[in-house]
Amino acid sequence: MEVEDFNYDLPEELIAQTPLIKRDESKLLVLDKKTGKYEDKKFYDIIDYLNPGDALVLNDTKVLPARLIGEKEETGAAIEVLLLKELGNDEWETLVKPARRIKVGTKVKFGNGELTCTCTGEFDEGIRHFKFDYEGIFLETLDKLGSMPLPPYIHEKLAKKDEGYYQTVYAKEVGSAAAPTAGLHFTKELLKKIEDKGINICYITLHVGLGTFRPVKVDKIEDHEMHSEYYIMSKEVADKLNEVRQKGNKIIAVGTTSTRVLETIASKNDGKFIPESGNTKIFIYPGYKFKGIDNLITNFHLPKSTLVMLVSALAGRENILNAYKHAVDEKYRFFSFGDAMFIK
Repeated sequence: MEVEDFNYDLPEELIAQTPLIKRDESKLLVLDKKTGKYEDKKFYDIIDYLNPGDALVLNDTKVLPARLIGEKEETGAAIEVLLLKELGNDEWETLVKPARRIKVGTKVKFGNGELTCTCTGEFDEGIRHFKFDYEGIFLETLDKLGSMPLPPYIHEKLAKKDEGYYQTVYAKEVGSAAAPTAGLHFTKELLKKIEDKGINICYITLHVGLGTFRPVKVDKIEDHEMHSEYYIMSKEVADKLNEVRQKGNKIIAVGTTSTRVLETIASKNDGKFIPESGNTKIFIYPGYKFKGIDNLITNFHLPKSTLVMLVSALAGRENILNAYKHAVDEKYRFFSFGDAMFIK
């Protein structure tokens, strides 16, 4: 299957640069995966498509203020370090710019030297491992010195006071380099209404890595190697999802990140859920048979990305590309701060 088959035309002005203040007033394109028909709604209308007994599964990961600007200790050269994954014992996998300046043993300092790090490993594509040195609590130091790592297609910088708009209202488990953006549309009030309607709200965790934004560099989908992301599902949630399934109700994933967790676990256990944690490299593209989810709430994704392939696996490539063309024609806002789609 060709990667080019998942391309589409997107005018640059439709890439949302700022978040909506009223999260649930974004547009919602509702797509019927069986018929390919779609309708234009507002996000708060999502409640009309959820039925008592269904499960709404959200990713409660929290984005780290993971972007650090420091200087090389020897020369004073400016260095950007983006934290990607905690490796243990204050060591992190990071993405560095400019990476050519950083070799094993290079030291970088941030702020007034209250945070320093030493390179312990060199890898391809700007990846470096760093051992960090600090006093007190690392996350408090990061809150002070770091900033929110917005995706590369967002050129507007968020003011410190507005960084909460790049977190879901239910974000809890710290560890992501990017937000699970389908969840940004929910307000606490909307979640309460959904719960009051008798829908089961379930939280899983998947820490989003920057691999989500990495372009697919091969021509054939089958040649692409997927990035790895850490996930957790509790016994309580696994039991609840199995019960929902047993009763014939639907499981609705909020975002491709929740989908990756649900499909990773269900595909290994004949459609059943078990409490589990680990790393997933699941790659979902057309031909994949879904075992964990029925419906999906998601944003609009980059052309030729693994995420467009995932939604095409669920709704059909032609249905997705037709719906995306409609979204472009109707001036929907795209990507992280953009509008939403519900695949029913």
